[in-house]
Amino acid sequence: MKRGKMTAGDWRADKAHHVPGGGFRNPWPTAVTAEEGGVLRWQRERRQKTLPPSPSADQLPRALPQLRQPQASPGELRVTWGGHSSWLIQLGAFNILTDPHWSDRASPLRWMGPRRFSQPGIAFEDLPRIDLVLLSHDHYDHLDEPTVRKLRRKFGRSVHWLTPLAHATWFRKRNIDVAELDWWDSSEVKGDAGVLHARCLPAQHWGSRTPFDRFQKLWCSWAVEVDGRKVYFAGDSGYFPGYREIGTSSGPFDLVLMPIGAYEPRWFMRPHHMNPADAVEAYLDLGGAGLMGTMHWGTFRLTDEDPLEPPRKIREAWQDKGLEPKLLWVPAHGETRCL
Repeated sequence: MKRGKMTAGDWRADKAHHVPGGGFRNPWPTAVTAEEGGVLRWQRERRQKTLPPSPSADQLPRALPQLRQPQASPGELRVTWGGHSSWLIQLGAFNILTDPHWSDRASPLRWMGPRRFSQPGIAFEDLPRIDLVLLSHDHYDHLDEPTVRKLRRKFGRSVHWLTPLAHATWFRKRNIDVAELDWWDSSEVKGDAGVLHARCLPAQHWGSRTPFDRFQKLWCSWAVEVDGRKVYFAGDSGYFPGYREIGTSSGPFDLVLMPIGAYEPRWFMRPHHMNPADAVEAYLDLGGAGLMGTMHWGTFRLTDEDPLEPPRKIREAWQDKGLEPKLLWVPAHGETRCL
């Protein structure tokens, strides 16, 4: 695998999502957050109600992954859900991982924090050669340090890592080189059998690893293309008007990977996480074409809705818009689709 030339965006305060003096923000009216002290209010209200029970592993469907070793066929697009926001995308000669998470908890601590309902859909030892890892942001359910270290040990420096701005220092401390991109920047990864084009795109979210670094690292979504086949990975996001521009500039997509969980209570989560109805609107804004695969549900309890509710709600929202059922994919853990 040859590394293509990287084009990273400058830290410029004249970009609407850059904060003068450092850090980032969401530049849309849809990003208005709840009142100050919202986290405390949410936790207080949470203690006063009974949350739906966490599902048992047998309530979450599983499938046997149909992976291509060492890679997909020319022109083939094969995608497998590992759970949460982790996908193995086999796009022609390239194997791509998104937000890889193979740990038991989404937490900086091994003994507390959100714990998996179900084991990863792909056994780590079954992963094929990985050419590219895409990171959307640094929250613990998306950037998992034990998994990052395992990937480094298994694949060494042959893996190409793309992140939004301001993540290089974190990775460098773990002996990993990354290419940082700003929104709308592009990168190429050159392989023996072709070129992968990746584009860093906006999302409405935020990042932090501690209480003291909120909004200091950028967040994003991604588009990747090989030989005219295009995939959009939405990362983590609330609904925002930028999806129309993304669709116009980077679509149409063969596959859209969209989050549908972690959305209650709406008064607090709306700016940060789409609910299923929002996800359908975002899909339509992107162009309403291609298969939509769902993610960010059924793996960790992060918020207050029933963890088994998102699949039902997304099917209802899809039907309400009169969309073709065959274009919606609610995968089981480990399920593979070939497009």
